[in-house]
Amino acid sequence: MNMLSGFKTAVAVLTVTASSWAAAADELLQNAIAGEHRTENSARDEYRHPGETLAFFGIEPDMTVVEVWPGGGWYTEILAPYLRKEGTLYAAHFNPDTDIEYFKRSREAYGKKLAAAPALYDDVKISVFNPPDEYDIAPAGSADMVLTFRNAHNWYMHGGGEEKVLSAFSAFYRALKPGGVLGVVDHRLPEDRPDDYQDHSGYIKKSVLVEAAEKAGFVLEAESEINANPKDTANYEKGVWTLPPSLRLGEKSREKYQAIGESDRMTLKFVKPE
Repeated sequence: MNMLSGFKTAVAVLTVTASSWAAAADELLQNAIAGEHRTENSARDEYRHPGETLAFFGIEPDMTVVEVWPGGGWYTEILAPYLRKEGTLYAAHFNPDTDIEYFKRSREAYGKKLAAAPALYDDVKISVFNPPDEYDIAPAGSADMVLTFRNAHNWYMHGGGEEKVLSAFSAFYRALKPGGVLGVVDHRLPEDRPDDYQDHSGYIKKSVLVEAAEKAGFVLEAESEINANPKDTANYEKGVWTLPPSLRLGEKSREKYQAIGESDRMTLKFVKPE
């Protein structure tokens, strides 16, 4: 279950290429990624490296996995068919009764997506994650893995700061079994930037995530450069949303930002001690 066992006392910093990790992903995972249902979203695989990322976290088809804030379901399209026969997928989404219109629309669209393809999604269990009020993402001690992709910066922004990130990670810790994995991917802010840049840019420092995770009880077992992008300076007029896929500046310097590609992302694997 743990691809990187033996690294309990030191963090393994992995600089292997994405292609080498593809070989580690099992056939079922590769089939889920290659599924025809992903036609609209597979173009972003070159930036998100889903097979390599999930293999790095050590996913297996019989696991109970929680995907936190799945948004439109980009990763759900892979996780749901992969886990459908032997495992369990919890999708910890927004509260459908929220007063925040964006959250409400997103949660409704996600529900419709799942209902439209029962052969893929009929076993997905939808729970609610709404910090700082609702944290029941899965029964305590039931999950083998909790995954969250490009979300932690949102908990930090809008006045949440480090305490909100800690509250989120503490909820993940409660949901996981001993030995369970927390996989985090997020937009990386260089450590030498002012802390207040995290308040609005969409980028967050690795040190903030590691400190919050350790306070929650996790150990950083390994990190990978699978989703790194050295072209990304993390310093733009509209923050991370200047880059694809958002391209918030419209046609202004569009070719420049498309050439950069999606953001530089850290990929961190935390473990709840046995």
